[in-house]
Amino acid sequence: MGPSEQAILADTFPPEKRGLAFSVFGMAVVVAPAIGPTLGGWITDNYDWRWIFFINIPVGILSLFLTSQVVEDPPWLRGKRGKSIKVDYVGLSLILVGLGLLQVVLDKGQRDDWFGSTYITVFFTLSIVALVTLIFHEWRHPQPILELKLLMNRNFAATVLFNFVLGAVLFGTTVLIPQFLQTMMGYTAQKAGEVLSPAGFMLMMLFPIAGILSTKIDPRYMIAFGFGMTAAALYHITNLNLAIDFWTLVYWRIYQMAGLAFIFIPISILSYVGVPRDKSNQVSGISNFIRNLGGSIGISMLTTFLARQSQVHQTNLVAHATATNPQFQQMLQGSAATMAKSGSGPALAVQQAYNQVMGLIEQQAALLSYVNAFWIASVIVACLVPLPFLLKKPRPGEAPEADAH
Repeated sequence: MGPSEQAILADTFPPEKRGLAFSVFGMAVVVAPAIGPTLGGWITDNYDWRWIFFINIPVGILSLFLTSQVVEDPPWLRGKRGKSIKVDYVGLSLILVGLGLLQVVLDKGQRDDWFGSTYITVFFTLSIVALVTLIFHEWRHPQPILELKLLMNRNFAATVLFNFVLGAVLFGTTVLIPQFLQTMMGYTAQKAGEVLSPAGFMLMMLFPIAGILSTKIDPRYMIAFGFGMTAAALYHITNLNLAIDFWTLVYWRIYQMAGLAFIFIPISILSYVGVPRDKSNQVSGISNFIRNLGGSIGISMLTTFLARQSQVHQTNLVAHATATNPQFQQMLQGSAATMAKSGSGPALAVQQAYNQVMGLIEQQAALLSYVNAFWIASVIVACLVPLPFLLKKPRPGEAPEADAH
């Protein structure tokens, strides 16, 4: 749906009005992330997670009705009706196989020890073969399902990179935060959702501002500013600790998401600069495809990074839990004394003290792994700050190229 919606906007509005059009579209898009986490958490806590999927039924019916009544093809596309259109079934099949297998690898890799698992190795190999074959096939096909030659356009290639990183950081951190809140802080699914929701409403207010600014300010400056704000916000989250309160987490999430409004709108505008009008569907399709692929890879890589970093930190902390460490011995003796006062025998009290200290070590190792994950994300985004200036600056009212391929 996302690619179709974005293509409809690009076909409907002239270049000078696309900023405002994309900003209104963005407001509608963030309604779901704003409401979804809290509503989904409430349904999960009070009913069953399976009920979440029934939300799609009334929304889908309403969407079908409105689409049939309101949406229509642009004039230049109506002339192509009735003409034979060849579907690239080979390319479509390669996408389904390549991405399907890759998604299985990303979802199950960490659980099954990645390439230590035979089926993960086989699936990954088949996925790479399918995707490499897809690239060669699409490059030579006269009517490809993915117009990869559009990547020769400097603006579009750069925005594809930005969308990939944006998806990885946005989806990755959206998974990390509620995971941290539920596993480390003891939040319910609904409470964790309430931390995320206010940021969505903040985006709804910022999108119109970003849309207006995109008509007055060089969009490259807006993208650089957005990346800089997002990087600073992610770095700020590295101050994470187990004593942090609810509202501080809400403010941090708002701070992190605020920069996205100044990235999403300009990227959407710059994606179409210099691209033929009849390739709007390809631009929106590839952009959304890359953003979602970045999200899948980002979630998988951050999850793996968390697990590996937690092991590293736990090993380092355990190395200091020795009989020669006076601080460790003091903590152990204090904990054993507390257990003994609770009625435990001397031997049992010592064992319980060791278990308690080990639990603290595991907890601190997990906390440090989350801190490192946000730090890595902030560095990656910070590296993107100067890259928007490699893009071609759009001239006022610049239109896409003619329908020529």
